[in-house]
Amino acid sequence: MADRQALILEAAVRVIARNGVRGLRVEELATEAGVSTALIYYHFKDRAGLVQRTLAFISDRATGYTDEAVEDSEDARAVLLQLLLSELQDTPRVRENSIAWGELRASAIFDTDLREALAESTRNWTRDTAEAVADAQAAGLADLAAVPLDVAERLNALVEGLSERWLSGSLELARARALLEGAVDAELGPHPGR
Repeated sequence: MADRQALILEAAVRVIARNGVRGLRVEELATEAGVSTALIYYHFKDRAGLVQRTLAFISDRATGYTDEAVEDSEDARAVLLQLLLSELQDTPRVRENSIAWGELRASAIFDTDLREALAESTRNWTRDTAEAVADAQAAGLADLAAVPLDVAERLNALVEGLSERWLSGSLELARARALLEGAVDAELGPHPGR
């Protein structure tokens, strides 16, 4: 991706996190990114193309920080937990990503074009989580009766809900993280090493 495109997409995430998808104005985005509106239209054709590419950018950024969170762990169950907990970090990048993701998810209810792109991104996240569950099972660190895809769907939905509650101020971050850890134990059974 060109540096200018990345700059615009980073600014789009900030604007969506601050104003919502409906509040995304190309003129404001141009000011935020320090570029012309013509350059935005050149790279993204129209507002819908910009929103779709921003969703993909958010997904790629999330993959980046989740990969960072699990890169040193050898315990397959710890990898799964860190993969999920990486979405509940009090850092500007994670906060912006999570807020913008929630805004895009809410907008997809009314925007059928956005809905498919969001569904594809969600399927990818679910697949990655299911693979981590299967790895924990293969290592003998999870209940073999658990269906990885089902576990992944439930845990990812919980992460989204906990993130929304944390970001809206109705749940402390530490409590959200503890609830998620408890859910992993409930889904996978007790950790054999404890």
